[in-house]
Amino acid sequence: MNPLLIAILVVFGIAAILCVIRIVRGPSILDRTVASDVLLTEVLCVLGADMAINGHTRNVPVMLIIAAVGVFASISVARYVARRDNTTP
Repeated sequence: MNPLLIAILVVFGIAAILCVIRIVRGPSILDRTVASDVLLTEVLCVLGADMAINGHTRNVPVMLIIAAVGVFASISVARYVARRDNTTP
């Protein structure tokens, strides 16, 4: 295995663990949303790196679906938080 590939996997692994910790600990829903977006972005980067290393494009539909889920989830949470902030006195 290439030492650069090992270093990349270690960095992405540590970042993923930190994101999961932030998702679990919070403290607010916006922190959890940002952490989940970062985690989805990391998954996209790993899939893209897999495509670049192995020279294929089979992961493109999966990447598009993951990106769409991330965008729609962020929009939904932002609308929920905005609506919640407007109703509290």
